[in-house]
Amino acid sequence: MLYPNYTEKLLEIEGAIVKNVEIKEGILHIFIEMKRKKHKCKNCEQETDRIHDYREQTIKDLAILGKITYIHLRKRRYICLECGKKFMENTPFLSRYQRITKRMSAYIVSCFAKIRSVKSIAEECNISQTKATSLFNQVEYGKPKLLEIIAIDEFKGNAGGEKFQCILTDPRERKVLDIIASRKSEPLSKYFSEYSKEERSQVKYIIMDMSSLFRNVARNCFPEARIVADKFHICRQITWALERVRKEEQKRFATTRRKYFKKSRWILLKRQSKLNQEEKQQLENMLNISEKIRKAYLLKEKFYEFMESKTITEAKERLLKWSILAGEIDLPEFNQCITTFFNWRSEILAAFETGFSNGYTEGMNNKIKVLKRISFGIRNFARFRNRILYLSA
Repeated sequence: MLYPNYTEKLLEIEGAIVKNVEIKEGILHIFIEMKRKKHKCKNCEQETDRIHDYREQTIKDLAILGKITYIHLRKRRYICLECGKKFMENTPFLSRYQRITKRMSAYIVSCFAKIRSVKSIAEECNISQTKATSLFNQVEYGKPKLLEIIAIDEFKGNAGGEKFQCILTDPRERKVLDIIASRKSEPLSKYFSEYSKEERSQVKYIIMDMSSLFRNVARNCFPEARIVADKFHICRQITWALERVRKEEQKRFATTRRKYFKKSRWILLKRQSKLNQEEKQQLENMLNISEKIRKAYLLKEKFYEFMESKTITEAKERLLKWSILAGEIDLPEFNQCITTFFNWRSEILAAFETGFSNGYTEGMNNKIKVLKRISFGIRNFARFRNRILYLSA
């Protein structure tokens, strides 16, 4: 009974003959040669099986049983009897001019899909960082197709000579569409203007934080799209205002009380409905000390009632009531919020009508920060862009 060669299948080197296997100093060495067969001449395309000479090539492969692995290939060089051309035999598991197997190349590139540094990938695969980077540089992404719903945000990338970059995402499918080299108005307008009017008209909603720069670019490049303000950034306006009131008030306190307010600020920021009995008592003690903080806390709680609106009609009514209440209380820190909400009223209400948010985009920004930290920064913008897109693919 004939048995198949399981060694070839295990090593994924079908068509090769394993001559010897050695382990030296913890390193696995596999000696192989390809089965002899006819090859077509690359010059005249005539078949030949005449061997001119042999050369041994050492190839790095994926670790086997935790051991660094080298394949030693006794490689034939054929000669064409018609034209005299000499050429190397075909090796299915090895790309031309490479000294590592195809599967190892594929594995190295796949490692970049995780939040890892190039150094850790190179050390695991027993290659140089330069080699790992050159393999990943083969991954390229073109310009994406615009979708019906897109989200845009900025992040600190420090790449390509720019401090901040922009991220463009698909919030519905939770995928990064593109990374834009700069957050400035002119580069953004130029980027979107490269799309035709027909392509830009397909965009119906653009989700963003409350950035006037992004809004102006969106209005100019996507006049038919509706702008949606992200709810997290809407709420942040209120928490910032409350924090400004707290910081201003605690300046008047003695050292002990000032430290207490600073350490207990999370009680002021937390929803009253989520406080336990002990925390409610702490809150009441803090509010009794400062009337201004009490008023600011009331405005914060009333605003969260607006954020819990179920319908667009309810949201309109509650936002109007909150604006009137904030105007009557007249805290300078919250008057700025009144102006901001008036200027962004349609974008804020669109968030309640559509239910869209920038949550996925903010999550990707956090991943990018981690990637930057473990890589000690990536200055090459093209590589940085490809790394982020590959990470989210």
